[in-house]
Amino acid sequence: MSLRISIFPLTGAILFPELQLPLHIFEPRYRAMVGDALARDRLIGMIQPTDEIEGAPLYDVGCIGKIDDVETSEDGRYNIVLTGQSRFRLIRELEVSTPFRQAEVELIEEPAEEYLTLGERASFEHESRKFADSQGYSIDWDSVARLDDVSLINGVSQIAPFDSAAKQALLEAPDLRTRCDLLVQLMEFFGKSDPDDDRVTLQ
Repeated sequence: MSLRISIFPLTGAILFPELQLPLHIFEPRYRAMVGDALARDRLIGMIQPTDEIEGAPLYDVGCIGKIDDVETSEDGRYNIVLTGQSRFRLIRELEVSTPFRQAEVELIEEPAEEYLTLGERASFEHESRKFADSQGYSIDWDSVARLDDVSLINGVSQIAPFDSAAKQALLEAPDLRTRCDLLVQLMEFFGKSDPDDDRVTLQ
């Protein structure tokens, strides 16, 4: 199934199905995009550009979000909350007259009833604690323990302080176990960095 959607290319921001992403919309072209979405189906495709230059090519995979909450300021800015609907694969970007970009995409069918084994879950939580401690993060681990496997892995993938390429790899992972394994590897790698230093080293 393919469809045409408005896309919001934003470096470092990814969205997963069933999760939420708050956004502050202030650029005129994206205010136009939100206004258009609100007048139609409330859907926006979140996708990362491959570079931060204007009009950069897009990565192959993004996620459609539905505007579930919106606040409008007097100067026309929006505060919105997107709820992820489905990951998609980019077919082609369209030539359009709108100030915002649009694309033809195909939806990605998600694997059904994904879960981790008890050992996989325990290993992931152990590595998460090590990473949080190394970076100085304060985490409510009791709340973490109550999350189901999909919400935990996808939630960490969405908010983790990794670079855009790493976050894109997490979004493109074909299933939960692959994403979990990749998250552990990334936490081991990025956990070696100084939280007060932008550099990441393997030593």
